[in-house]
Amino acid sequence: MKKLPFIITISVLPLVVSCSTQNLGKNIKPSVITETVVHDTDDPAIWINPADASKSIIIGTDKDTDGGLYAFDLNGKIVNKVLGLKRPNNVDIEYGFMLNEKKTDIAAVTERETNTVKLYSLPDLKEVGKFTVFDGETERDPMGISMYRNPASGEIHAVVGRKSGPADGYLWQYKLSEKEGKITGKVIRKFGKYSGLKEIESIAVDDEMGYIYYSDEQFGVHQYDADPAKGNEELLVFGKNDFKSDVEGISIYPTSEKTGYILVSNQQKDTFNVYLREDPAKGRIAEIPVSTSESDGSEVTNVNLGPNFPKGVFVAMSNGRVFHFYDWKVIEERIKKAQNTGK
Repeated sequence: MKKLPFIITISVLPLVVSCSTQNLGKNIKPSVITETVVHDTDDPAIWINPADASKSIIIGTDKDTDGGLYAFDLNGKIVNKVLGLKRPNNVDIEYGFMLNEKKTDIAAVTERETNTVKLYSLPDLKEVGKFTVFDGETERDPMGISMYRNPASGEIHAVVGRKSGPADGYLWQYKLSEKEGKITGKVIRKFGKYSGLKEIESIAVDDEMGYIYYSDEQFGVHQYDADPAKGNEELLVFGKNDFKSDVEGISIYPTSEKTGYILVSNQQKDTFNVYLREDPAKGRIAEIPVSTSESDGSEVTNVNLGPNFPKGVFVAMSNGRVFHFYDWKVIEERIKKAQNTGK
């Protein structure tokens, strides 16, 4: 969930939804399907344009040896891209990094074949730094990434996962800093349990609540404190037995400073399981059928992005080299119906 201060938007715009999207059990249809990338979409992030939210962009990876990083407008049109990346896997963003005495919004991308995190300014996608990860380890291959801003100190960190790793210390956390006009990262923490069943890819950080979540793909979702000063004790595992096979992309939608929803991709079932942000231990409260195929990555925002997405947009990767954009109002109505009916 990246990442503006908590925003609740109020809109008087009407919602027009076909009957098919209102019936439980019917797959929700996307408002927009993007133009195709060259190889294989994997993970999206959302950059909110501070001057005009309707001109915000979706950043997404194209995962291949000759892969890329793409920017889409809210109509799904490709408006910018960075090509020639060596298997870029996941992407996340953060706002206001102080670079050369100027606040700079940044996108961080794992480049798996070079064991590197690359950083790009937003919205222009100019490279502004990089650093290697899991140095000294035999198992590297970075995949998942999520950014964290410490609310007290303002420090910005990158939490990075990999294709495989040890039973504990699977994730490493890096503090970002400027060095000679570029952004670099220094490891400050190694943490995170791993079941050993498959792999860990999707990571999400809730800055406001102070938690890190990550998907242990055939096990469940782990929760830890995001601030290293609070220690490395696991707080919770949830979602066990809720998934057909792989536990995948995680997105967090706030409804207030301390409430909201956590959505996790039930990849092989083409649904998203929903948990309460304030208490995921209560278990799944809804299962939302979408139109994606085998969705790995997802992202969501609660910011009013204009008439098509007045309460925000939910973005999910799909097979077919595309991303789907869903009107949050439709998803929210489905969640509330599930809570009311118990289905």
